[in-house]
Amino acid sequence: MAKNLNSVSFTTLLIVLLMASTEIMKTEAQTCSTFLDECGPDPFLGTNADCYNCCKYTYGSPPACKGLVEGSDNHCHCYQNP
Repeated sequence: MAKNLNSVSFTTLLIVLLMASTEIMKTEAQTCSTFLDECGPDPFLGTNADCYNCCKYTYGSPPACKGLVEGSDNHCHCYQNP
């Protein structure tokens, strides 16, 4: 039983290392993280979805891949892939 458990643990470790080294586990947050520019009125009164639509309309998609309403003064920030 212990030998089987060690074999499964070793195989799982190899799979995780393979995925990490080939960047399979990379998430959208990591790939779409470079600030592009601001969009829309100041302050931006819409949602994150509205912000993303503003980014797509203003800058195109690509390069715009995410729009977030951020900051205490609610700016729409557009992001692109690095």
